[in-house]
Amino acid sequence: MSFLDHLEELRWLLVRSSIAIVICGCIAFTFSDFIFDEIIFAPKDGDFITYRFFCDLANKYDLDKSFCIKQLPFEIQSRTMDGQFSTDIWTSITAGFILAFPFILWEFWKFISPALYDREKKYAVVFIITTSILFFIGVLFGHYLITPLSLNFLGNYKISDVVKNDIDLDSYLSLVKTTAVSCGLVFEMPVIMYFLAKIGLVSAGFLRNYRRYAYVIILIIAAIVTPPDVVSQLIVTIPLVILYEVSILIAARMNKKRLKEEANG
Repeated sequence: MSFLDHLEELRWLLVRSSIAIVICGCIAFTFSDFIFDEIIFAPKDGDFITYRFFCDLANKYDLDKSFCIKQLPFEIQSRTMDGQFSTDIWTSITAGFILAFPFILWEFWKFISPALYDREKKYAVVFIITTSILFFIGVLFGHYLITPLSLNFLGNYKISDVVKNDIDLDSYLSLVKTTAVSCGLVFEMPVIMYFLAKIGLVSAGFLRNYRRYAYVIILIIAAIVTPPDVVSQLIVTIPLVILYEVSILIAARMNKKRLKEEANG
């Protein structure tokens, strides 16, 4: 195929993916009451499952009890006439993207499959299932762990008693949606490293050399969003460290396989 033919294929990939997102977004729009009350605004409630888990953990092991709360000390407000309507629309689109993610992956696979060997093309189903599962686990990790930890920290942070926290709806939604989607994409790290190692852009040695810096970044993130106790920080740190180590193993395997193929001509 020529360069223009590839661009045409890419254009139709984006068109089909956009249609899938819109369709899934329309479905999500019909369940907007459930999405907002039971999912998006749920971390604001002191009875949210994450807060109860950390509170029980704190009571059991005599740790920091900042999660034993009844309600976060801030209110959410909409300051524009169309604020709630536009929020509903864009939240539905975000939900549509999350729901349509497996289809988008399938479109992506069809786009890159001509560049793959025949033996690699047969792993399409494995690729779609594995990548989708990692993404959904990441979204759940972000929503049920990172989001409530961040809300608890930021909602209770004070520079002075003079300042009252009335959080804008867009600001709250931005944190919730960005955290969930970002964590979903971060959990794709092993898949991304697979393709980068396959084309020779990343090596296992590079990841090992920068492991200490990666761990420092992970620990800083965990320290920011968690209470000042080791247990909470470990709960956030361990999954991210595991992802990084799995990425190293995948990169090492792909580097070895690529060198073997180059040696065989």
